[in-house]
Amino acid sequence: MRADGSDRDSEGVTTRGITVLAGGLTETVEITRAADRAGFDGAWSGEFLNRSAVVSVAAMAAATERIGVGTAIAYAVGRSPLVLANDARFLDELSGGRLTLGLGTGTRGMMIGWHGVTDPDGPASRMEELLPLLRRLWRLHEGPVRHEGRFYTCDITPTADIQPPVRPEIPIYTAGVNARMIEVAGRVSDGLICHPTLTDRYLEETARPAIERGAAKTGRGAADVRLKGVIITSIHDDPDVARREAAAQIAFYVAPKAYGPVMEASGFGDEAAAIQAAFRAKDHDAMVAAVSDRMLDEMAAAGTLDEVRDRVALLEKRYDHAALYSPSFTMAAERVTENTFAIIEAFRR
Repeated sequence: MRADGSDRDSEGVTTRGITVLAGGLTETVEITRAADRAGFDGAWSGEFLNRSAVVSVAAMAAATERIGVGTAIAYAVGRSPLVLANDARFLDELSGGRLTLGLGTGTRGMMIGWHGVTDPDGPASRMEELLPLLRRLWRLHEGPVRHEGRFYTCDITPTADIQPPVRPEIPIYTAGVNARMIEVAGRVSDGLICHPTLTDRYLEETARPAIERGAAKTGRGAADVRLKGVIITSIHDDPDVARREAAAQIAFYVAPKAYGPVMEASGFGDEAAAIQAAFRAKDHDAMVAAVSDRMLDEMAAAGTLDEVRDRVALLEKRYDHAALYSPSFTMAAERVTENTFAIIEAFRR
């Protein structure tokens, strides 16, 4: 992601970003400023039980002038289309047109328990209804927006002069893991936010075909859908420490039962079953131990500085934009911060 919203640079080289999902707002801003000074193309922040993507990205945008900023992800549920459209409008204005809006729904349990969604069925259909509606709301200055759908209803007539947004089209990326949700990117979004556990096999056998199916259904070209990857990255003088940190993060992501079929399709069904069994037993050490070396190397860059540089160079070729990301599961906050700044320094342009 570049400040102009593009991904690969003028020579077709993958652009590089940093992802911040741990720490407070102060650390998030400091990391983004450091990434900006180091020549990174993008900085991303997500949300969770104790984190707001919208507020984080607002602070990141206000503290910088060049680097692209993006939500990865903001929850598309729990906010009305108008609220979400206006959040994005103001983030794009605050950043001077540097925003990429990354959206996801979370799991079914998160939709119900965290966001109070009463109709959690059809999350992919929900996204396919939401994105065109957001784009219409960004053109509210042109006239009323009326919509009656399965998930959303809008009947909005402007009652005062509404200025057009900074950009008529803010790039929207959608997150997807299973084939149907990945297909959403092909149908209606500008890019796919790939899960950190994505592998070459899953990309070629599942993700790319799903994007192509989605694009064909709406008359688009699959090449118009950009790939934003997240690369778990851990740098340490002791490669065993770095690999354990990365393995812990992989185990954290694979622990939900819903990821079993995804891991099976990637050739890691046995590892996933062992991780999930250890998770149910609340045995973190066993979860980490169940991550095989082959699995780790497919999903992360971990080791000494030189080892990580070489591994990132291989993994980022999958994507148009690669966001490097420090693991945090079972790690001390100080170590997460240290590793994040080490990543930025290692890939300074």
